[in-house]
Amino acid sequence: MSDDFLGERKNALENAFFRKQEAKQIDKMREKLHGENTKAGLADASGMTDDHVLEHLVELGLTGETVSALALVPLVEVAWADGAVQQKEREAIMKAAEGKGFAPDSPSGHLLESWLEHDPGQALFHAWNDYVNALSEVLKPEQRANLKSQIVGFARAVAASAGGFLGIKTVSKEEEAALDKIGAAFDKRPSKSK
Repeated sequence: MSDDFLGERKNALENAFFRKQEAKQIDKMREKLHGENTKAGLADASGMTDDHVLEHLVELGLTGETVSALALVPLVEVAWADGAVQQKEREAIMKAAEGKGFAPDSPSGHLLESWLEHDPGQALFHAWNDYVNALSEVLKPEQRANLKSQIVGFARAVAASAGGFLGIKTVSKEEEAALDKIGAAFDKRPSKSK
């Protein structure tokens, strides 16, 4: 083998390596830009300015188009509290979504369907909790109390929709615990230093 052949091969390998590294860097830059655009869209759609909360929402796949689904997280949390979403709970949540103007074929509608099909886990509730805490910083106490009452009331209606045996014990202990957790999100005093 000649030194020229080995030199050409070495150069080709180096060039391939550097093209691969450049492609990785370009992908990282695109990902970062997408995340920043998504965060900006979320901020515009929600009015939220807390970077920590916005980043958490982006990590969960929420966008400006789907952030409205965040309002339904407490209902989803209660529906999954006992390990499965009952048909009547699903119907109650879909009715609430329709009342909020969600179209089934919208991005928010698809996201909600996904949450009802597959338990979104506690990460979603934690993001909602962060959202409520950040929102509480800008609400007056009576506004926060009204919002809490409304959301806990809707969540309780979803919990009761599946009913119990002969109308007895319509809300399970797991659903009661979820309702308590939802209400507690509004009772926390948000810290001003984040």
